[in-house]
Amino acid sequence: MKNILLPTDFSENSKNAIRFAMAFFEGETCTFNILNSQKPSGYITADVLYGAPGTSVYDGILNDNKKELEKIVQFCKSISAKEDFTFVPKIDFDNIIDAVNQAVALYNIELIVMGTNGATGAEEVVFGSNTLKIIRKVDCPVIVVPEGFIFEKINSVLLSLNYQYDVPNKSLNVVSEIVKKHKASLKILEIEEENIELVAQRNQTEDVFKEIGFERFSIKNIPASIAINAFEQLIPVQLHAMVVEHKSFLDRFIFGSETSKINYTSPIPLLILHE
Repeated sequence: MKNILLPTDFSENSKNAIRFAMAFFEGETCTFNILNSQKPSGYITADVLYGAPGTSVYDGILNDNKKELEKIVQFCKSISAKEDFTFVPKIDFDNIIDAVNQAVALYNIELIVMGTNGATGAEEVVFGSNTLKIIRKVDCPVIVVPEGFIFEKINSVLLSLNYQYDVPNKSLNVVSEIVKKHKASLKILEIEEENIELVAQRNQTEDVFKEIGFERFSIKNIPASIAINAFEQLIPVQLHAMVVEHKSFLDRFIFGSETSKINYTSPIPLLILHE
């Protein structure tokens, strides 16, 4: 059984990501934890949790969210009637990062699936603020589904690797499991930002993926955002996986350098794995 976390703010964007998750895990036994987190302005979490449940603020927030979550659960059931899925609605009166981190720890979450959330601003053209916070501050694989994306059968997966950073086997194993589940092909794109010896790292990836096989491509001295966009246009893939170590590499990869001002805008879902 898989334990999946689906954060939702009840928007169409988050509903679309949930729809993607239903299709992505078709045929598997899964528990989907559907999480809504709210930190009422000017209201302290402890007051809500331990205050008298008859208060109007408590009742209003809790009842409204319960109704919306129930609608989401019914929606999920309606599009997955033949699947072995369990849906567990959860409400957390906390900020999104604490709520997600607590859920990951408490419910043994293996993967988070969420959409971009439509925020605006220089860093939020690709991802909304909540999505960025979760990518950066939650140690759990995340699939980010572009706004309006319609699920496509996953025939090919792209894995971008920057060998300047350590790539843990646990992250590579996540990719391997997805490729096997969907009977997809694997493309590995090596991004060389510095002149480093790659033999050991290549041996590592070959060992992890020896059962499924893969095609290897390499780029040198080209901004990652340009290379990835070009690759996705030339070679169709339905999922792009990347391993990130910290904010600086993520920013360069997604948003481009300060000098180039080039943004990476993914037309396909992005699987974020952590070092």
